[in-house]
Amino acid sequence: LKMFWFYLPLHLLMVACLCHSIKAPTTRSQQNLKTDLFNFYHSLILADGKETTIHLLKDIPKRYYFVLEEGRALTPFAITVTPCDVPIEWSILAYKASASVLGKAAPGDHDTQEVSKSQKSPSMVSTIFNYKGNSVETYMGMSSHSALYMLEFLSTERDTHITVYLSTDTTSGHLYPELPMDPRIDVTGIGHTTVTLTWKHSPSVLQHTENIQYCLLVNEKHNYKSLCAAETAIRSSGMKLPPTLALSLSPYLLEPQQVMILSNSELSIINKVSSGEVRQICMGTKNTYTVPNLSPSTQYYFDVFVVNLLTNASAAYTGTFARTLEEPEPKVMELKDGKVIQVVLDGKKKKFYSLQYQARHKKIQFTFQLCHGQVRVHITKNGKTVALENISGLRYFSLKGKLLDTYVVQLRSTEQSNSSVKVQVSPHFHKPLFPLLPESLKIKSFSKLRTCNSVTIAWLGTQEESKYCVYKKRIEEDQVWMELQSVDRCSGPESRHKSEKVLCKYFFDVNVQRAVTTETIKGLDAGTLYLFDVYLFGPSGIPVRYHSKVVKTRKKC
Repeated sequence: LKMFWFYLPLHLLMVACLCHSIKAPTTRSQQNLKTDLFNFYHSLILADGKETTIHLLKDIPKRYYFVLEEGRALTPFAITVTPCDVPIEWSILAYKASASVLGKAAPGDHDTQEVSKSQKSPSMVSTIFNYKGNSVETYMGMSSHSALYMLEFLSTERDTHITVYLSTDTTSGHLYPELPMDPRIDVTGIGHTTVTLTWKHSPSVLQHTENIQYCLLVNEKHNYKSLCAAETAIRSSGMKLPPTLALSLSPYLLEPQQVMILSNSELSIINKVSSGEVRQICMGTKNTYTVPNLSPSTQYYFDVFVVNLLTNASAAYTGTFARTLEEPEPKVMELKDGKVIQVVLDGKKKKFYSLQYQARHKKIQFTFQLCHGQVRVHITKNGKTVALENISGLRYFSLKGKLLDTYVVQLRSTEQSNSSVKVQVSPHFHKPLFPLLPESLKIKSFSKLRTCNSVTIAWLGTQEESKYCVYKKRIEEDQVWMELQSVDRCSGPESRHKSEKVLCKYFFDVNVQRAVTTETIKGLDAGTLYLFDVYLFGPSGIPVRYHSKVVKTRKKC
């Protein structure tokens, strides 16, 4: 028995002795103590000098404990807890016993006698620290070797996770990078699309330049008090993140919703999330940075983290926010009679593009040809709306008014990607810009007429004699979607390679019901996909492109 007590690990010895001292509880406090000590057996030992990730279930407390190294009278220790999501409650409880509980740790009968005395020695439990919130909090204290400590964590909002770091070695440096005395981020410049930030250097950067770097987080929602809180928020919006911001240096770690930009020794990762984009920029040891490519008149939140690349640990500066300047009113472009202009619209910024026209005739006609994407058209006459709709393909607006009426056309992309449209205004109704169009711009193929080296296609014509040109392009299976999505419906045959041209022909029929033509394209390869296009040319020479058609030749004949 003497040898058993002598060789027991310290933490088990304390639990065993404390439990032994209350074997016959006579008061409610003793019963509670026994219950608490029972919980020690079902708790986990907190590692010293290592960051531990702890997962918490809602309303279920989780307990960890630690004791100090035997043989040291007083030991300084520090505990840092980092909530990674919602606010949590956590506390530190100290279990202390008289020195006789542990005896003198010397061999002989005397040791047994000291242990037996502990049956009459009361043990004490006290809460030495408690906290509730979602900030990174550190407790520092001194402890004797006869104390056993328990950490208790509780989340009352939802399941979450935290990180905990216990350290009893104050001579080996800091796991977490140090913050300066003033950890604020200063906004030193604001533009329409840029914000310039500066912050004081971390002492860790000055001491360990090769292992420490700054990383900046930019988002439109709110500031984050820790790096793990930021990563948790981005993950909860429906995407995965690399393990840490600082170590996200390899393209293979990126998800489809992420874009990585590496230039001038700066790493930028842009995460596309439901609440906007979140940018992560790591800029080495520079403590001044100008954030580019922001949207005008938008509030952004900025957080700077100093990151230890060796330990993956980070410390957060006090976040800040700034609103970019409003974009100046766009210049209004003047439209001239008969002149065609092409406008490219930024889908991301959702801003209007304005065109103005002063009528020199009572009757005018606006013509819009959608080249790519989707566009919303808003036309006003002297400040009053006369047309408002989303356009597709070719669209005419014939309007009546007075001489010198002022028309303003506002164009906006309705898609996230860029859109493009051609615009013309003209008083000459008898000289249309575009050719007379058929009822449908679809190209039809005949499956039964397909062979291994030919396909037959058909398309509708009009009552007006016009020129039609057919083009073909060989494509692969994985290119079909991209080819169809990226088609510029305003581009003419001049954008095609000469080898893609099949033929040009003229035709019409006074009976619109019979204005149909077919063409058999020969000399094709077996089992191959082809993209076919038909261009219609009118009197003005401006082409209209039919909807592209993909056809595959037969593999065996």
